[in-house]
Amino acid sequence: MTSSFHKAAFVPFALLVVAGSAQSADFKAGEWDLSLGGFINAYYTQASCTGNQAIIGLALAGQALGCNGKKDSTVIGNGLLPNALVVGAKTQQSGYDISATLMIGAAVATGSAIGANSAVDVRQGFFTLGKADMGSFKIGRDYGIFGSNAILSDMTLLGVGQATAATQRGRVSLGHIGSGYSYLGHYGQLSYSSPSAQGFTLNAGLFSPVDGSNPASGSEPQLQAQVGYAFAGGKAWAGLKTQSFDVSAVGANNGFRMSGSELGFSVQMGQVGLLANYQSGKGLGLLSDGDSGASKQDNLLLQGTFNLTPSLKLGLGWGQTKMKAGSGLALASNNSTTFGAYYKLLPSVTLVGELSRTESKPFAGAGATQTGVSAGAILFF
Repeated sequence: MTSSFHKAAFVPFALLVVAGSAQSADFKAGEWDLSLGGFINAYYTQASCTGNQAIIGLALAGQALGCNGKKDSTVIGNGLLPNALVVGAKTQQSGYDISATLMIGAAVATGSAIGANSAVDVRQGFFTLGKADMGSFKIGRDYGIFGSNAILSDMTLLGVGQATAATQRGRVSLGHIGSGYSYLGHYGQLSYSSPSAQGFTLNAGLFSPVDGSNPASGSEPQLQAQVGYAFAGGKAWAGLKTQSFDVSAVGANNGFRMSGSELGFSVQMGQVGLLANYQSGKGLGLLSDGDSGASKQDNLLLQGTFNLTPSLKLGLGWGQTKMKAGSGLALASNNSTTFGAYYKLLPSVTLVGELSRTESKPFAGAGATQTGVSAGAILFF
């Protein structure tokens, strides 16, 4: 595949290509080069939730979300990635590189043994147009730019992270989403990726505005942008995002402007890998844009990994999402710690075992704690 096609590929899938795990089938159809690949994963996840169960808001360690409304929960379901089929196409016409990507996802776990597991998760459906010296334009539905490096570098991308039963039953786990970084999201978009200039790149775009849990989207597009710098053994980045939220569904005049900034880096020094990512802003939300209203928050993710052998990687990650006092929310913070072991059994199969601890704290009173253990595997094809 050409480098221009890789830029357009499925975002987590691109990480797997870099890691040498993707095994997609490539074939020719007229002037088009087609590829077919994807991934399937499942994890046995056991969680226990204790402490204060009266915290109002997205308390990820509470029983309502962390343990599916009970003290303990068991799920055999997806990790941070869904099951997905990814179809790609590329060609060159009149000197322009053209590519297209379609990703169709599905979940493993449901709450019924006889109900139809028919929910389809289409996160990507876009095409790109560009040249090596001018960069490429993306048109369609894809992941966002803000927060992309955090989740792509999160070791729990190949595992579970937070053992959040409420999201695993029917979708995916959360990794460090809501306790370390805000989710990058999926949007209709018109975006641009520049060519590298002495290691510097620019990604920026206009995104279809989305509604929060209460306020409706404004009349203008969401804006996201990121500057990146690649250096020997690592990369650094800085990004921003903003969108207007107007009024609530009941008509109250509670509009605000979501705005956020981000700084981070990742580096590999021999067997040791390090990651740090910091986000700060207003209305970024815990799980999705604007889901906590106009509240201000800080997100921090720190991670260290060690390649014990060519096949076995150990990692320790810690993340925190902290709400600013005076935000009007009862929830003060979610933080989570994950220890993971990732063993590449075969070129296409990775075995994963993780231990996690998540804490949710209110501004007043005792907090809630969730402990989790997960074990399973992920296949790339």
